[in-house]
This record gives sequence, structure tokens and C-alpha cells, in this order.
Amino acid sequence: MPDRPLVDGFRGLVVDLDGVVYRGPDPVAHAADALDAAVADGLQVMYATNNAGRPADAVVEHLAELGVHTNADHVVTSAQAGAALLAEQLDPGSTVLAIGGPGVAIALRQAGLDPVSPQDRIDDPAVAGRVVAVLQGYGTELSWSDLKEAAYAVAAGATWMATNVDLTIPTERGIAPGNGSAVQAVGNAVQREPQVAGKPHPPLYLMCAERAGGEVTSMLAIGDRLDTDIEGANAAGMQSLHVLTGVDGLVALASADEQLRPTYLGLDLRALREPYAGVEVAVSGRAGKDSVDGRDSVDGDDVVAVCGDARATVSGRGDDATLVVDGGAVVERARAAVAATWAARDDGRIGIPLPAPMLEALDALDPR
Repeated sequence: MPDRPLVDGFRGLVVDLDGVVYRGPDPVAHAADALDAAVADGLQVMYATNNAGRPADAVVEHLAELGVHTNADHVVTSAQAGAALLAEQLDPGSTVLAIGGPGVAIALRQAGLDPVSPQDRIDDPAVAGRVVAVLQGYGTELSWSDLKEAAYAVAAGATWMATNVDLTIPTERGIAPGNGSAVQAVGNAVQREPQVAGKPHPPLYLMCAERAGGEVTSMLAIGDRLDTDIEGANAAGMQSLHVLTGVDGLVALASADEQLRPTYLGLDLRALREPYAGVEVAVSGRAGKDSVDGRDSVDGDDVVAVCGDARATVSGRGDDATLVVDGGAVVERARAAVAATWAARDDGRIGIPLPAPMLEALDALDPR
């Protein structure tokens, strides 16, 4: 049977933004065309972002500049997910301290809650007395005064919701502290942990599926970062596609523990409409698992993975283990190499960090 396009059988997509659709101000090659084609094919394309500071409308404007066409109903931010969770726990119209960029307060209003700023809480003791929850998200103008007001409110008994706990955020000038760093600062003061709405926790994905009108299992999550996008999809019970256009490459993939492993691997978003070649794996010493794709039996301590015309072999054990990949297209070699490494790890033949010869082989295969 010929390989079918990856999107066959899915109702919609949950697409990460930075590293998948754009990198900073620049578009990722082929992303706009692939996403517009998915919409034309009838898929519900949702965009999920941990960035709580930007309102959905601002995200839509940015995407339009890059040639991606959508609307605010198809953009779900971690601020929206956090506000929705608070709305389930609080009475309608409850007063919530909004920490972060403008997207935080907007999300609270949309959820039927009453956002107040840290300065409002400072200026009016009556406002401070009404605050029953804190929604803490990223903001470029965040101040120590904001963090103090969040800590005071949480210490006084307010429900504490963090939009996300990413410790860092990529910027055009380098890596900067992310919302998780600010959340940790408040946590150090109050000796508590917040509820978390964004990736890698499930609420953001569940909200996307709900808006798309489908079950979680009918959606395909797409990301470039294992510890947010892929772990979050796995936690929500959603299949995932990891694309090699952003943060994590083949070494990170091959080193990933089970909860960080994607269902599928592609070079970029063109993988959605291309026939998807799966992987067959054989591990020596397992009954009934000594051959793959009708090829020669597996020898000695070998682990073999075959994807299309590519064949990856992990030989040996421990620090001396090696990885050899032959034949096939770039993406087939990448899939086979990662699958063979996972199988060798899961069988206890190699550990983390991966053996140096395997790291060198994976680096050489990485198309980024």
C-alpha cells in the first residue's frame, strides 16, 4: 500500500508559532503555503502560543504579514487558556490581578472576569481586597513592583495561575528570561507553586481541540521544541509532528525520553501533504524481531530501523556503540536514525548522554 499524506485522517492541526511558522521576524520557508493548503483542504488550523503578552488579534496581524491567513478565533494563547481555567474556578465577574502584557487583561475580560493592574491594587485598598486570583504572564514591561503585588496577593490567599513556565524566551538579540523566571521569583517569595495553563500542560491543547470542534485524538499538534510542544501534545493525548525548523534537532530527538517523543518527524511543514514513510525497527535477540522490510536478519548486537530506502544500524553497546545510516532521502535517514537510537536506548544498550560516535553521526545527519 502506498504511503498516505500525513494529514489524512486528522480533522485539524494545532500549530506552534515561533520555530514552526516564523523565526523572530522572519518566516519559516514553506510554512505559509503549507498552512493555507491545509485550510483549503478543509482542516481546522489552530495556532497555539505560550506567549501570553500578545492578544490574539496581534498574532493574526503578524501572521498576515508573513502570508498566513487566519482569524482570532483560530489563535489560542496561554493567557486565554489560563483565563478560561480561572473562570471555571471563580464566580463570574471576579476580580483578578493581571500580571504581564496586554494579552493577559484582554483574555480575562473575554472569560467574564474583571482584570485589575498592579498599580490599581497599590492605589486602592478596596481593589486589593477584591482580588481573588492572579493570572501571571509574560510582559516586556514587567517590573519588580508587579512581581511584589503578585506575591502579596498570592500570600493573602489568591488563586495563582501562570500562563506558562518557560524559563527563557528567544529574542532578536538572543535568549532572555521568560515567564517561568518571573514565576519562580514570585514562588520564592510565597513558597507555593502555581497552576499552569500553557505548554507542556494540556489545557492549551484541549482548548484548541474544543474550538476546532473535534476530539483531541482528531487533531495533530506541530512543534519544534520537545519540552513544550511535544510533551504538551503527549500530555493531552494528541499525536504530534516535530519539524526540524526551530529549536530541537536530531541529537535532542534521539536523546528524548518517552514523554518527549513525537509521533512523526518532518523537515518542515511540507511533510503534512507528502506521503509519509513510516519506520520499521528490529532488535537482535527478540523473538520474531530479527528482520525488517524483508531484508537480511539483524546481526549480533545490532538494532536496525528502515524508513523508505534508508537503513539505520546501531551496533554495539555502551560508550562504544555506533550509528551508521545508508540510503534514502534526508528525512528518511533522519527518521530511521532517531528510531534506531530510541530502540537501542529502550533496550538498555545505550544510555544518556549518547555515545560520542552516535552524537557525531546524528549531528552529521541534521539538515538544519
